[in-house]
Amino acid sequence: MNPTADYVPFVNWPVEVEWGLMKTGQVLAIMILLLLTLAFILLFDRKVWAAVQLRKGPNVVGPFGLLQSFADFFKFVLKEIVIPAGANKTVFILAPLISFVLAFVAWAVVPWAPNVVIANLNVGILYLFAISSLGVYGIIMGGWASNSKYPFLGGLRSAAQMVSYEVSIGFIIITVLLLVGSLNLNDIVDNQRAGFWAWHGLRLFDVASWPTNILVGVVMLAMMVMFFVSALAETNRPPFDLPEAESELVAGYQVEYSSTPYLLFMIGEYLNIVLMCAMINILFLGGWHLPWGPIESVGLSPFWTSFLAMVVFMVKIWIIFFLFAMVKAIVPRYRYDQLMRLGWKIFLPTSLAAVAAIAYYVTFMAPPGAQHLAGG
Repeated sequence: MNPTADYVPFVNWPVEVEWGLMKTGQVLAIMILLLLTLAFILLFDRKVWAAVQLRKGPNVVGPFGLLQSFADFFKFVLKEIVIPAGANKTVFILAPLISFVLAFVAWAVVPWAPNVVIANLNVGILYLFAISSLGVYGIIMGGWASNSKYPFLGGLRSAAQMVSYEVSIGFIIITVLLLVGSLNLNDIVDNQRAGFWAWHGLRLFDVASWPTNILVGVVMLAMMVMFFVSALAETNRPPFDLPEAESELVAGYQVEYSSTPYLLFMIGEYLNIVLMCAMINILFLGGWHLPWGPIESVGLSPFWTSFLAMVVFMVKIWIIFFLFAMVKAIVPRYRYDQLMRLGWKIFLPTSLAAVAAIAYYVTFMAPPGAQHLAGG
């Protein structure tokens, strides 16, 4: 399909040029929005952790400490880049760049609102699987190129952890795909437009379809909780931050990094955390739709409908991230054997059983056309 077929140029430029400029503007706008979100979500993370520990947290740089993340950014950028003498310098520099670029590239298929997405792929879920699988390479390269046993052990731990929980995340996503019948992220969101009782993670509250819906409701609620826990492990968040366990290692795969390369690793890690929050929202919590119905029900113009949809989408991401921050503050760290046991002996067989249960429901229990009922 020609991506420029539906566009009419505003000036006498070739359609391809205008389409390219429009997409470049979209990419820059979303990158700036993501970076600003990261700055304040990092501050929010530190504030929540401080509040749980009955202290103030960052409160000096700017009003209420709002500029703390920007001060940290300039500190990292202006510091000297130190490369260990025995490191493979090329791979050492490439590793954080790969992590940073892949973390941004994954957002290309994430829909923020109706028709607000860089690339509306029909196989958006497969695209995210591919990009998340490539992200392991940046971590392994960073740990190996440092030429030190501590970052190498941290890199191996992190790679094993990410691969282990990607398997269960994949099966959990399959349960959603079975209910929707599409790999397109926009279709997944629109399938939940009827209200919170149609959100995949809360279908247990659709009392009108009991008792038929109880099976799928219980399974999908469990899948949402498992996806949340797997997202913590996938992004090395506490209590699963074993690659950075201070009592056993030094600081994980990035221990030899400083200045801007370390900043790139940190930005990539937090981008993946926010991406996981967005995926929980898209897969289980209705995306940009309101709890009482579709976003279009407010009756605004298309521009303001999209703006409101983006606000709703961001609010849900912040609520989910608050849960991430609370888990970090109150749950003690797992041992590494407990982490692997949870992934392979509990989450993997449970998600497999869930796929079988949802497949049974879709095949034998759901009414004809039920995949599209939730979307109206």
